[in-house]
Amino acid sequence: MLKNRLFLLVIVCLFGCVSCKYSKLVKGTDNEAKYAAAIDYYEKGNYDRALQLFDVMQAYYRNKPEGETIAFLTAECYFNKEDYYIASSYYKRFVTRYPISKDAETALYKSALCYYRLSPRITLDQSDTYTAINEFQNFVNTFPNSSRVEDVNGKIDTLRTKLEDKEYLTCSLYFKMEEYQAAITSYETFLKDHPNTKYREEILNNMVINYYRYAENSVKSKQRERYELAIEKYNTLCYVFPESQYIAQLEPVIKKTREKLEKYK
Repeated sequence: MLKNRLFLLVIVCLFGCVSCKYSKLVKGTDNEAKYAAAIDYYEKGNYDRALQLFDVMQAYYRNKPEGETIAFLTAECYFNKEDYYIASSYYKRFVTRYPISKDAETALYKSALCYYRLSPRITLDQSDTYTAINEFQNFVNTFPNSSRVEDVNGKIDTLRTKLEDKEYLTCSLYFKMEEYQAAITSYETFLKDHPNTKYREEILNNMVINYYRYAENSVKSKQRERYELAIEKYNTLCYVFPESQYIAQLEPVIKKTREKLEKYK
């Protein structure tokens, strides 16, 4: 028991000494010692202490080579701490201040990468996703010959797929809620914006069902047109996806729709 207490006492004393030494370093005037310590803290992953030292040295090293390193590593610290909004801001500031730096390309890439990592699941607001796409596109425009371009284009595709999934989720919500006109409008817009979407087959199926239900719940003067549109979407489904599993599933609906249209002949 006594040994444990002595051990804890030694640890506390050592921690106190280190903290005291660090405090004196921060408040001192030896900027070269601060710079060396900050780099050491950064390399050891102690980003909070590195940031504190970088912050107090910025003015002194502003127009010196060390100032460029401090500016870049400040952004890196926030990135490694996963403070992505702050990190992105510092990366952009670095590129503006040091546009021809060897680290400018990395900074611009990681500024966009911050928003890529902030991009949330599709049920949430996608503002950060749009920002990530714009920033990655800006990177490609600025560094078209970069070895990172292929990676960036892949990430842009991933983000655009997420936005497509988000839009489809909204369309499907209107369909499930039986908001017929809203579902039709959103589906038509979606297919126009995403002609090669993976959801095309399912959308055509849903539009057949939606038009049928819409007709059933419409005034008589509007029913014929909407039944005909249900048949039209069904024919499109059969033409584009002749092996679709939805064709057989839709047969009862199409049979009823055709029976309804017989009355108008």
